[in-house]
Amino acid sequence: MSEEKTLEQVLWDSADAMRGSMGAGNYMNYALGLIFYKYLSDVTLERAAQTLIQDNGDDPETLQTLDQRQDAYAKAYNDPELREDLLYSMDMDYQIPPDKTFTVFLRQIADHTFQLVDLEQAFRDVEQSNPTLLAHLFDDVDLHSTKLGPTPQKQNEVISSVLVALGKLNLDSHQGDVLGDAYEYLISTFAADTGKKAGEFYTPQPVAKLLTKFVAYRQNSHDGFTIYDPTMGSGSLLLNIRKYVDEPTKVMYYGQEINTATYNLARMNMIIHHIPQANQHLRNADTLDADWPTDEITVFDGCVMNPPYSAKWSAASGFLQDPRFASYGVLAPKSKADYAFLLHGFYHLKDSGTMAIVLPHGILFRGAAEGKIRQKMLECGYIHAVIGLPANIFYSTSIPTCIVVLKKNKTDRDVLFIDASKEFTKAKAQNTMEPQHIEKIFKAYTERKDQEKFCHLASFEEIKQNDFNLNIPRYVDTFEEEAPIDLAAVTDELQTVDKEIAASEAELKTMLTDLTSSDEKTLADLQKLLALLK
Repeated sequence: MSEEKTLEQVLWDSADAMRGSMGAGNYMNYALGLIFYKYLSDVTLERAAQTLIQDNGDDPETLQTLDQRQDAYAKAYNDPELREDLLYSMDMDYQIPPDKTFTVFLRQIADHTFQLVDLEQAFRDVEQSNPTLLAHLFDDVDLHSTKLGPTPQKQNEVISSVLVALGKLNLDSHQGDVLGDAYEYLISTFAADTGKKAGEFYTPQPVAKLLTKFVAYRQNSHDGFTIYDPTMGSGSLLLNIRKYVDEPTKVMYYGQEINTATYNLARMNMIIHHIPQANQHLRNADTLDADWPTDEITVFDGCVMNPPYSAKWSAASGFLQDPRFASYGVLAPKSKADYAFLLHGFYHLKDSGTMAIVLPHGILFRGAAEGKIRQKMLECGYIHAVIGLPANIFYSTSIPTCIVVLKKNKTDRDVLFIDASKEFTKAKAQNTMEPQHIEKIFKAYTERKDQEKFCHLASFEEIKQNDFNLNIPRYVDTFEEEAPIDLAAVTDELQTVDKEIAASEAELKTMLTDLTSSDEKTLADLQKLLALLK
Protein backbone atom coordinates (compact mmCIF):
# COMPACT_ATOMS: atom_id res chain seq x y z
CA MET A 1 0.00 0.00 0.00
CA SER A 2 1.17 3.58 -0.71
CA GLU A 3 1.71 6.28 1.87
CA GLU A 4 -1.14 7.59 4.00
CA LYS A 5 -2.49 11.11 3.45
CA THR A 6 -4.64 13.53 5.42
CA LEU A 7 -8.37 13.78 4.78
CA GLU A 8 -7.93 17.09 2.96
CA GLN A 9 -5.19 15.72 0.70
CA VAL A 10 -7.24 12.64 -0.11
CA LEU A 11 -10.36 14.66 -0.91
CA TRP A 12 -8.39 17.00 -3.16
CA ASP A 13 -6.90 14.05 -5.03
CA SER A 14 -10.27 12.32 -5.39
CA ALA A 15 -11.92 15.52 -6.59
CA ASP A 16 -9.06 16.07 -9.01
CA ALA A 17 -9.74 12.62 -10.49
CA MET A 18 -13.35 13.60 -11.22
CA ARG A 19 -13.15 17.33 -11.85
CA GLY A 20 -12.70 16.92 -15.57
CA SER A 21 -16.02 15.15 -15.97
CA MET A 22 -18.36 16.79 -13.44
CA GLY A 23 -18.87 19.70 -11.06
CA ALA A 24 -18.24 19.64 -7.32
CA GLY A 25 -21.94 19.42 -6.51
CA ASN A 26 -22.02 16.00 -8.19
CA TYR A 27 -18.73 14.47 -7.13
CA MET A 28 -19.48 15.24 -3.49
CA ASN A 29 -22.02 12.42 -3.58
CA TYR A 30 -19.40 10.04 -4.95
CA ALA A 31 -16.65 11.07 -2.53
CA LEU A 32 -18.86 10.90 0.57
CA GLY A 33 -20.53 7.64 -0.46
CA LEU A 34 -17.21 5.95 -1.20
CA ILE A 35 -15.65 7.23 2.04
CA PHE A 36 -18.59 5.72 3.89
CA TYR A 37 -18.11 2.37 2.14
CA LYS A 38 -14.41 2.48 3.03
CA TYR A 39 -15.43 3.14 6.63
CA LEU A 40 -17.76 0.10 6.68
CA SER A 41 -15.08 -2.03 5.06
CA ASP A 42 -12.26 -0.90 7.35
CA VAL A 43 -14.42 -1.47 10.44
CA THR A 44 -15.19 -4.98 9.17
CA LEU A 45 -11.49 -5.79 8.85
CA GLU A 46 -10.73 -4.22 12.24
CA ARG A 47 -13.48 -6.22 13.95
CA ALA A 48 -12.32 -9.40 12.22
CA ALA A 49 -8.77 -8.81 13.45
CA GLN A 50 -9.97 -8.23 17.02
CA THR A 51 -12.00 -11.44 16.90
CA LEU A 52 -9.11 -13.51 15.52
CA ILE A 53 -6.79 -12.16 18.22
CA GLN A 54 -9.26 -12.81 21.06
CA ASP A 55 -10.81 -16.10 19.90
CA ASN A 56 -8.05 -17.71 17.82
CA GLY A 57 -5.00 -16.33 19.58
CA ASP A 58 -3.63 -14.70 16.40
CA ASP A 59 -0.55 -12.52 16.90
CA PRO A 60 -1.60 -8.81 17.01
CA GLU A 61 1.70 -7.86 15.36
CA THR A 62 0.61 -9.69 12.20
CA LEU A 63 -2.72 -7.83 12.01
CA GLN A 64 -1.62 -4.19 12.01
CA THR A 65 -2.30 -3.16 8.41
CA LEU A 66 -5.44 -3.38 6.32
CA ASP A 67 -3.70 -5.81 3.96
CA GLN A 68 -2.77 -8.12 6.83
CA ARG A 69 -6.30 -7.96 8.21
CA GLN A 70 -7.72 -8.61 4.76
CA ASP A 71 -5.71 -11.80 4.30
CA ALA A 72 -6.54 -13.08 7.79
CA TYR A 73 -10.26 -12.29 7.38
CA ALA A 74 -10.41 -14.02 3.99
CA LYS A 75 -8.64 -17.11 5.33
CA ALA A 76 -10.99 -17.47 8.32
CA TYR A 77 -14.14 -16.57 6.35
CA ASN A 78 -13.39 -19.10 3.62
CA ASP A 79 -12.89 -21.88 6.18
CA PRO A 80 -16.34 -23.52 6.65
CA GLU A 81 -15.44 -24.54 10.19
CA LEU A 82 -14.51 -20.98 11.25
CA ARG A 83 -16.89 -18.73 9.30
CA GLU A 84 -20.01 -19.01 11.46
CA ASP A 85 -18.16 -18.47 14.74
CA LEU A 86 -16.16 -15.62 13.21
CA LEU A 87 -19.24 -13.70 12.05
CA TYR A 88 -21.05 -14.36 15.33
CA SER A 89 -18.15 -13.03 17.39
CA MET A 90 -17.70 -10.00 15.11
CA ASP A 91 -21.30 -9.00 15.99
CA MET A 92 -21.70 -6.54 13.12
CA ASP A 93 -24.88 -4.63 12.17
CA TYR A 94 -24.04 -5.35 8.53
CA GLN A 95 -21.87 -7.77 6.58
CA ILE A 96 -19.16 -7.28 3.96
CA PRO A 97 -17.58 -10.54 2.74
CA PRO A 98 -13.81 -10.57 2.13
CA ASP A 99 -14.21 -10.46 -1.65
CA LYS A 100 -16.12 -7.15 -1.48
CA THR A 101 -13.93 -5.06 0.81
CA PHE A 102 -12.45 -1.73 -0.19
CA THR A 103 -8.99 -3.27 0.22
CA VAL A 104 -9.79 -6.00 -2.32
CA PHE A 105 -11.05 -3.43 -4.83
CA LEU A 106 -7.73 -1.58 -4.52
CA ARG A 107 -5.88 -4.82 -5.24
CA GLN A 108 -8.07 -5.44 -8.29
CA ILE A 109 -7.34 -1.94 -9.56
CA ALA A 110 -3.62 -2.58 -9.14
CA ASP A 111 -3.77 -5.76 -11.24
CA HIS A 112 -6.29 -4.32 -13.75
CA THR A 113 -9.16 -6.70 -12.91
CA PHE A 114 -11.49 -4.20 -11.19
CA GLN A 115 -15.02 -3.95 -12.59
CA LEU A 116 -17.67 -1.42 -11.63
CA VAL A 117 -20.34 -4.11 -11.51
CA ASP A 118 -18.52 -5.70 -8.56
CA LEU A 119 -18.56 -2.44 -6.59
CA GLU A 120 -22.20 -1.91 -7.53
CA GLN A 121 -23.04 -5.40 -6.25
CA ALA A 122 -21.09 -4.70 -3.09
CA PHE A 123 -23.30 -1.67 -2.41
CA ARG A 124 -26.46 -3.73 -2.89
CA ASP A 125 -25.17 -6.58 -0.75
CA VAL A 126 -24.25 -4.42 2.21
CA GLU A 127 -27.61 -2.61 2.03
CA GLN A 128 -29.47 -5.91 1.98
CA SER A 129 -27.46 -7.26 4.91
CA ASN A 130 -29.41 -4.81 7.11
CA PRO A 131 -32.23 -3.13 5.14
CA THR A 132 -33.59 -1.29 8.18
CA LEU A 133 -30.29 0.46 8.79
CA LEU A 134 -28.71 0.68 5.34
CA ALA A 135 -31.41 0.52 2.64
CA HIS A 136 -30.84 2.95 -0.29
CA LEU A 137 -27.77 4.55 1.30
CA PHE A 138 -25.75 4.29 -1.93
CA ASP A 139 -28.49 5.33 -4.34
CA ASP A 140 -26.69 8.62 -5.09
CA VAL A 141 -23.47 6.88 -6.12
CA ASP A 142 -24.44 6.22 -9.75
CA LEU A 143 -21.55 4.15 -11.07
CA HIS A 144 -22.89 4.14 -14.63
CA SER A 145 -23.61 7.85 -14.99
CA THR A 146 -22.39 9.46 -18.20
CA LYS A 147 -21.06 12.26 -15.97
CA LEU A 148 -18.23 9.86 -15.15
CA GLY A 149 -17.45 9.38 -18.81
CA PRO A 150 -19.09 8.49 -22.12
CA THR A 151 -18.07 4.81 -22.06
CA PRO A 152 -18.05 2.01 -19.47
CA GLN A 153 -14.26 1.90 -19.74
CA LYS A 154 -13.93 5.62 -18.94
CA GLN A 155 -16.39 5.28 -16.04
CA ASN A 156 -14.34 2.39 -14.72
CA GLU A 157 -11.12 4.45 -14.97
CA VAL A 158 -12.59 7.46 -13.15
CA ILE A 159 -14.00 5.46 -10.23
CA SER A 160 -10.75 3.49 -10.02
CA SER A 161 -8.82 6.76 -9.68
CA VAL A 162 -11.17 7.93 -6.92
CA LEU A 163 -10.84 4.63 -5.03
CA VAL A 164 -7.05 4.80 -5.23
CA ALA A 165 -7.09 8.38 -3.92
CA LEU A 166 -9.42 7.50 -1.03
CA GLY A 167 -7.41 4.37 -0.29
CA LYS A 168 -4.63 6.54 1.13
CA LEU A 169 -6.87 7.70 3.96
CA ASN A 170 -6.42 5.96 7.31
CA LEU A 171 -9.76 6.47 9.04
CA ASP A 172 -8.29 5.27 12.35
CA SER A 173 -5.87 8.20 12.40
CA HIS A 174 -8.44 10.90 11.57
CA GLN A 175 -9.45 12.81 14.66
CA GLY A 176 -13.03 14.08 14.48
CA ASP A 177 -16.12 13.70 12.34
CA VAL A 178 -14.81 12.22 9.09
CA LEU A 179 -17.97 12.70 7.02
CA GLY A 180 -18.75 16.10 8.52
CA ASP A 181 -15.15 17.22 8.05
CA ALA A 182 -15.12 15.89 4.50
CA TYR A 183 -18.39 17.64 3.74
CA GLU A 184 -17.18 20.94 5.19
CA TYR A 185 -13.89 20.71 3.27
CA LEU A 186 -15.61 20.01 -0.05
CA ILE A 187 -18.07 22.87 0.43
CA SER A 188 -15.42 25.36 1.51
CA THR A 189 -12.87 24.39 -1.14
CA PHE A 190 -15.29 24.19 -4.04
CA ALA A 191 -17.92 26.68 -2.85
CA ALA A 192 -18.25 28.30 -6.27
CA ASP A 193 -19.18 24.94 -7.81
CA THR A 194 -21.28 23.51 -4.97
CA GLY A 195 -23.22 26.74 -4.55
CA LYS A 196 -26.22 27.35 -2.35
CA LYS A 197 -27.66 23.87 -2.69
CA ALA A 198 -24.73 22.28 -0.88
CA GLY A 199 -24.31 24.92 1.79
CA GLU A 200 -27.93 25.31 2.79
CA PHE A 201 -27.98 22.06 4.75
CA TYR A 202 -24.64 22.39 6.46
CA THR A 203 -24.16 24.38 9.67
CA PRO A 204 -20.56 25.45 10.33
CA GLN A 205 -19.16 23.97 13.53
CA PRO A 206 -18.90 27.25 15.50
CA VAL A 207 -22.60 27.96 14.95
CA ALA A 208 -23.47 24.33 15.71
CA LYS A 209 -21.57 24.60 19.00
CA LEU A 210 -23.47 27.72 20.01
CA LEU A 211 -26.86 26.24 19.17
CA THR A 212 -26.25 23.00 21.05
CA LYS A 213 -24.63 24.73 24.04
CA PHE A 214 -27.71 26.96 24.37
CA VAL A 215 -30.05 23.97 24.14
CA ALA A 216 -28.13 21.79 26.60
CA TYR A 217 -27.57 24.52 29.20
CA ARG A 218 -29.10 23.58 32.57
CA GLN A 219 -30.77 20.50 31.16
CA ASN A 220 -30.70 17.47 33.45
CA SER A 221 -29.94 14.65 31.02
CA HIS A 222 -29.08 11.86 33.47
CA ASP A 223 -32.22 9.99 32.40
CA GLY A 224 -31.56 10.53 28.73
CA PHE A 225 -31.94 13.51 26.41
CA THR A 226 -34.21 13.82 23.38
CA ILE A 227 -33.08 16.14 20.59
CA TYR A 228 -35.06 17.12 17.48
CA ASP A 229 -33.99 18.80 14.24
CA PRO A 230 -36.85 19.14 11.71
CA THR A 231 -34.42 20.36 9.00
CA MET A 232 -31.48 18.15 9.95
CA GLY A 233 -29.42 18.29 6.75
CA SER A 234 -26.30 16.18 7.29
CA GLY A 235 -27.16 15.65 10.98
CA SER A 236 -24.27 17.72 12.35
CA LEU A 237 -26.47 19.69 14.75
CA LEU A 238 -28.04 16.56 16.19
CA LEU A 239 -24.69 14.88 16.75
CA ASN A 240 -23.17 17.96 18.41
CA ILE A 241 -25.46 17.62 21.42
CA ARG A 242 -23.43 14.65 22.69
CA LYS A 243 -20.61 17.01 23.69
CA TYR A 244 -22.78 18.96 26.13
CA VAL A 245 -25.08 16.49 27.90
CA ASP A 246 -24.42 14.32 30.97
CA GLU A 247 -25.15 10.96 29.35
CA PRO A 248 -24.22 11.12 25.64
CA THR A 249 -24.89 7.40 25.11
CA LYS A 250 -28.53 7.89 26.16
CA VAL A 251 -29.37 10.63 23.66
CA MET A 252 -32.34 9.88 21.39
CA TYR A 253 -32.10 11.55 17.99
CA TYR A 254 -35.13 12.69 15.98
CA GLY A 255 -34.61 14.36 12.62
CA GLN A 256 -36.35 15.09 9.35
CA GLU A 257 -34.90 16.13 6.00
CA ILE A 258 -36.61 16.78 2.66
CA ASN A 259 -33.56 16.18 0.44
CA THR A 260 -33.05 12.44 -0.01
CA ALA A 261 -29.31 12.60 -0.67
CA THR A 262 -28.79 14.71 2.43
CA TYR A 263 -31.07 12.46 4.48
CA ASN A 264 -28.84 9.54 3.52
CA LEU A 265 -25.78 11.55 4.53
CA ALA A 266 -27.31 12.07 7.98
CA ARG A 267 -27.89 8.31 8.25
CA MET A 268 -24.26 7.66 7.32
CA ASN A 269 -23.18 10.20 9.95
CA MET A 270 -25.18 8.39 12.62
CA ILE A 271 -23.54 5.07 11.75
CA ILE A 272 -20.02 6.50 11.67
CA HIS A 273 -20.63 8.03 15.10
CA HIS A 274 -21.71 4.64 16.45
CA ILE A 275 -25.24 5.80 17.29
CA PRO A 276 -27.28 2.66 18.12
CA GLN A 277 -30.01 1.90 15.65
CA ALA A 278 -32.61 2.10 18.44
CA ASN A 279 -31.55 5.71 19.16
CA GLN A 280 -32.05 6.91 15.58
CA HIS A 281 -35.42 8.22 14.45
CA LEU A 282 -34.82 9.87 11.09
CA ARG A 283 -37.35 10.62 8.36
CA ASN A 284 -37.14 11.72 4.73
CA ALA A 285 -40.07 14.12 4.26
CA ASP A 286 -41.24 17.74 4.05
CA THR A 287 -41.37 19.15 7.58
CA LEU A 288 -43.96 21.84 6.84
CA ASP A 289 -46.22 19.76 4.64
CA ALA A 290 -47.30 17.36 7.39
CA ASP A 291 -46.53 17.31 11.10
CA TRP A 292 -44.09 14.73 12.45
CA PRO A 293 -43.68 13.00 14.80
CA THR A 294 -47.30 12.36 15.72
CA ASP A 295 -47.49 8.74 16.85
CA GLU A 296 -44.52 8.28 19.22
CA ILE A 297 -42.57 10.78 21.32
CA THR A 298 -43.86 14.14 20.12
CA VAL A 299 -42.10 16.64 22.40
CA PHE A 300 -38.38 16.96 23.07
CA ASP A 301 -35.86 18.28 25.58
CA GLY A 302 -34.13 20.25 22.87
CA CYS A 303 -34.81 21.47 19.36
CA VAL A 304 -32.09 22.78 17.03
CA MET A 305 -32.72 24.16 13.56
CA ASN A 306 -30.96 25.84 10.66
CA PRO A 307 -33.77 25.85 8.08
CA PRO A 308 -33.55 27.24 4.54
CA TYR A 309 -33.92 30.99 4.85
CA SER A 310 -37.06 32.73 3.59
CA ALA A 311 -38.15 29.63 1.66
CA LYS A 312 -41.49 29.44 -0.10
CA TRP A 313 -44.28 27.24 1.26
CA SER A 314 -47.97 26.74 0.49
CA ALA A 315 -49.42 28.66 3.48
CA ALA A 316 -52.73 27.01 2.59
CA SER A 317 -55.68 28.15 4.73
CA GLY A 318 -56.06 24.62 6.09
CA PHE A 319 -52.87 25.17 8.11
CA LEU A 320 -54.83 27.61 10.32
CA GLN A 321 -56.38 24.51 11.94
CA ASP A 322 -53.00 22.78 12.25
CA PRO A 323 -52.12 22.59 15.98
CA ARG A 324 -48.61 23.85 15.19
CA PHE A 325 -49.95 27.21 13.95
CA ALA A 326 -53.59 27.47 15.10
CA SER A 327 -53.05 29.45 18.30
CA TYR A 328 -51.39 32.34 16.45
CA GLY A 329 -54.35 33.10 14.16
CA VAL A 330 -52.17 33.80 11.13
CA LEU A 331 -49.67 31.93 8.98
CA ALA A 332 -46.16 32.76 7.88
CA PRO A 333 -46.36 34.35 4.39
CA LYS A 334 -46.02 32.15 1.32
CA SER A 335 -42.78 33.83 0.29
CA LYS A 336 -41.12 33.48 3.72
CA ALA A 337 -41.54 30.23 5.67
CA ASP A 338 -39.18 31.32 8.47
CA TYR A 339 -41.86 31.50 11.15
CA ALA A 340 -43.49 28.30 9.89
CA PHE A 341 -40.26 26.44 10.62
CA LEU A 342 -39.86 28.20 13.96
CA LEU A 343 -43.40 27.38 15.11
CA HIS A 344 -43.10 23.77 13.98
CA GLY A 345 -40.00 23.24 16.10
CA PHE A 346 -41.43 25.17 19.05
CA TYR A 347 -44.61 23.10 18.98
CA HIS A 348 -42.51 19.96 19.54
CA LEU A 349 -40.59 21.40 22.51
CA LYS A 350 -41.21 20.15 26.04
CA ASP A 351 -42.41 22.70 28.61
CA SER A 352 -38.99 22.33 30.25
CA GLY A 353 -37.04 22.31 26.98
CA THR A 354 -34.99 24.84 25.00
CA MET A 355 -34.99 25.57 21.29
CA ALA A 356 -32.34 27.41 19.25
CA ILE A 357 -32.87 28.33 15.59
CA VAL A 358 -30.82 30.27 13.02
CA LEU A 359 -32.77 32.67 10.80
CA PRO A 360 -32.22 35.90 8.82
CA HIS A 361 -32.58 39.21 10.69
CA GLY A 362 -35.84 39.98 8.87
CA ILE A 363 -37.79 37.81 11.30
CA LEU A 364 -36.91 40.30 14.06
CA PHE A 365 -38.68 43.30 12.53
CA ARG A 366 -40.88 42.36 9.56
CA GLY A 367 -44.54 43.26 10.05
CA ALA A 368 -47.89 41.86 8.87
CA ALA A 369 -48.43 38.18 9.79
CA GLU A 370 -44.85 37.78 11.03
CA GLY A 371 -45.27 40.77 13.31
CA LYS A 372 -48.42 39.28 14.83
CA ILE A 373 -46.71 35.92 15.47
CA ARG A 374 -43.72 37.66 17.01
CA GLN A 375 -45.93 39.78 19.28
CA LYS A 376 -47.89 36.75 20.49
CA MET A 377 -44.68 34.88 21.31
CA LEU A 378 -43.31 37.90 23.20
CA GLU A 379 -46.54 38.35 25.14
CA CYS A 380 -46.34 34.70 26.18
CA GLY A 381 -42.69 35.09 27.19
CA TYR A 382 -41.48 32.43 24.75
CA ILE A 383 -38.50 34.34 23.30
CA HIS A 384 -35.53 34.01 25.63
CA ALA A 385 -32.62 35.50 23.68
CA VAL A 386 -31.64 36.97 20.30
CA ILE A 387 -28.02 36.73 19.19
CA GLY A 388 -26.83 38.56 16.09
CA LEU A 389 -24.13 36.57 14.27
CA PRO A 390 -21.31 37.88 12.03
CA ALA A 391 -21.88 38.17 8.30
CA ASN A 392 -20.36 35.70 5.83
CA ILE A 393 -20.00 32.69 8.16
CA PHE A 394 -22.27 30.37 6.16
CA TYR A 395 -21.38 28.70 2.87
CA SER A 396 -24.84 29.31 1.42
CA THR A 397 -25.20 33.04 2.08
CA SER A 398 -23.17 36.09 3.05
CA ILE A 399 -26.10 37.84 4.77
CA PRO A 400 -25.97 38.28 8.53
CA THR A 401 -28.10 35.87 10.52
CA CYS A 402 -29.29 35.56 14.10
CA ILE A 403 -29.96 32.84 16.63
CA VAL A 404 -33.29 32.94 18.44
CA VAL A 405 -33.50 30.95 21.67
CA LEU A 406 -36.99 29.97 22.86
CA LYS A 407 -38.43 28.47 26.04
CA LYS A 408 -41.94 27.56 27.18
CA ASN A 409 -41.54 27.70 30.95
CA LYS A 410 -40.10 31.18 31.46
CA THR A 411 -41.17 33.09 34.59
CA ASP A 412 -40.55 36.47 32.94
CA ARG A 413 -40.87 38.07 29.53
CA ASP A 414 -37.42 39.64 29.37
CA VAL A 415 -35.33 39.09 26.24
CA LEU A 416 -31.54 39.09 26.15
CA PHE A 417 -30.03 40.76 23.08
CA ILE A 418 -26.41 39.99 22.11
CA ASP A 419 -24.69 41.77 19.23
CA ALA A 420 -22.01 39.25 18.25
CA SER A 421 -21.61 40.66 14.73
CA LYS A 422 -17.97 41.57 15.42
CA GLU A 423 -17.06 38.24 17.06
CA PHE A 424 -15.20 36.62 14.18
CA THR A 425 -11.84 36.15 12.53
CA LYS A 426 -11.70 37.27 8.91
CA ALA A 427 -10.83 34.49 6.48
CA LYS A 428 -10.34 34.31 2.73
CA ALA A 429 -13.65 32.63 1.85
CA GLN A 430 -15.86 32.58 4.94
CA ASN A 431 -15.39 34.39 8.21
CA THR A 432 -15.04 32.07 11.18
CA MET A 433 -15.80 32.21 14.89
CA GLU A 434 -12.97 31.08 17.14
CA PRO A 435 -13.37 29.38 20.56
CA GLN A 436 -12.86 32.70 22.35
CA HIS A 437 -15.75 34.23 20.41
CA ILE A 438 -18.03 31.32 21.27
CA GLU A 439 -17.13 31.45 24.96
CA LYS A 440 -17.69 35.22 25.13
CA ILE A 441 -21.16 34.84 23.62
CA PHE A 442 -22.09 31.86 25.78
CA LYS A 443 -20.88 33.60 28.95
CA ALA A 444 -23.07 36.61 28.17
CA TYR A 445 -25.98 34.25 27.46
CA THR A 446 -25.69 32.51 30.85
CA GLU A 447 -25.09 35.69 32.89
CA ARG A 448 -27.95 37.69 31.28
CA LYS A 449 -26.44 41.03 32.30
CA ASP A 450 -25.89 44.23 30.36
CA GLN A 451 -22.49 44.75 28.77
CA GLU A 452 -21.86 48.06 27.05
CA LYS A 453 -21.94 47.79 23.27
CA PHE A 454 -22.35 43.98 23.42
CA CYS A 455 -25.53 42.82 25.16
CA HIS A 456 -28.66 44.11 26.89
CA LEU A 457 -31.43 42.44 28.90
CA ALA A 458 -34.59 44.15 27.69
CA SER A 459 -37.79 44.15 29.74
CA PHE A 460 -41.14 43.35 28.17
CA GLU A 461 -42.22 46.98 28.63
CA GLU A 462 -39.17 48.17 26.72
CA ILE A 463 -39.92 45.75 23.89
CA LYS A 464 -43.58 46.79 23.89
CA GLN A 465 -42.55 50.46 23.58
CA ASN A 466 -40.60 49.42 20.48
CA ASP A 467 -43.79 47.95 18.98
CA PHE A 468 -42.42 44.42 19.46
CA ASN A 469 -39.63 45.13 17.01
CA LEU A 470 -36.62 42.98 17.98
CA ASN A 471 -34.06 44.58 15.68
CA ILE A 472 -30.85 44.29 17.71
CA PRO A 473 -29.56 47.90 17.22
CA ARG A 474 -32.68 49.12 19.05
CA TYR A 475 -31.39 47.44 22.21
CA VAL A 476 -27.60 47.23 21.85
CA ASP A 477 -25.94 50.51 20.85
CA THR A 478 -22.63 49.73 19.19
CA PHE A 479 -22.13 53.25 17.82
CA GLU A 480 -18.56 54.47 18.21
CA GLU A 481 -18.02 58.24 18.22
CA GLU A 482 -15.34 59.45 15.85
CA ALA A 483 -12.35 61.15 17.43
CA PRO A 484 -12.50 64.99 17.20
CA ILE A 485 -10.66 66.44 14.23
CA ASP A 486 -7.40 68.28 15.02
CA LEU A 487 -7.64 71.25 12.62
CA ALA A 488 -4.06 72.36 13.31
CA ALA A 489 -2.75 68.91 12.38
CA VAL A 490 -4.91 68.88 9.24
CA THR A 491 -3.56 72.32 8.23
CA ASP A 492 0.03 71.18 8.71
CA GLU A 493 -0.66 68.05 6.66
CA LEU A 494 -2.20 70.09 3.81
CA GLN A 495 0.80 72.43 3.76
CA THR A 496 3.14 69.45 3.59
CA VAL A 497 1.14 67.95 0.73
CA ASP A 498 1.15 71.29 -1.16
CA LYS A 499 4.94 71.48 -0.86
CA GLU A 500 5.30 67.91 -2.14
CA ILE A 501 3.02 68.68 -5.12
CA ALA A 502 4.99 71.85 -5.94
CA ALA A 503 8.29 69.94 -5.81
CA SER A 504 6.91 67.21 -8.10
CA GLU A 505 5.59 69.78 -10.59
CA ALA A 506 8.96 71.54 -10.70
CA GLU A 507 10.75 68.26 -11.36
CA LEU A 508 8.25 67.41 -14.12
CA LYS A 509 8.76 70.83 -15.78
CA THR A 510 12.53 70.34 -15.79
CA MET A 511 12.16 66.92 -17.40
CA LEU A 512 9.74 68.24 -20.05
CA THR A 513 12.02 71.24 -20.84
CA ASP A 514 14.82 68.85 -21.69
CA LEU A 515 12.63 66.99 -24.17
CA THR A 516 12.76 67.77 -27.91
CA SER A 517 11.46 66.29 -31.16
CA SER A 518 12.11 66.49 -34.90
CA ASP A 519 8.37 66.27 -35.48
CA GLU A 520 6.84 69.77 -35.61
CA LYS A 521 3.41 68.68 -34.29
CA THR A 522 4.91 66.77 -31.34
CA LEU A 523 7.11 69.76 -30.52
CA ALA A 524 4.09 72.11 -30.65
CA ASP A 525 2.10 69.81 -28.32
CA LEU A 526 5.04 69.72 -25.90
CA GLN A 527 5.14 73.56 -25.80
CA LYS A 528 1.38 73.67 -25.07
CA LEU A 529 1.84 71.22 -22.15
CA LEU A 530 4.69 73.36 -20.72
CA ALA A 531 2.49 76.46 -21.00
CA LEU A 532 -0.31 74.71 -19.06
CA LEU A 533 2.08 73.74 -16.26
CA LYS A 534 3.23 77.38 -15.93
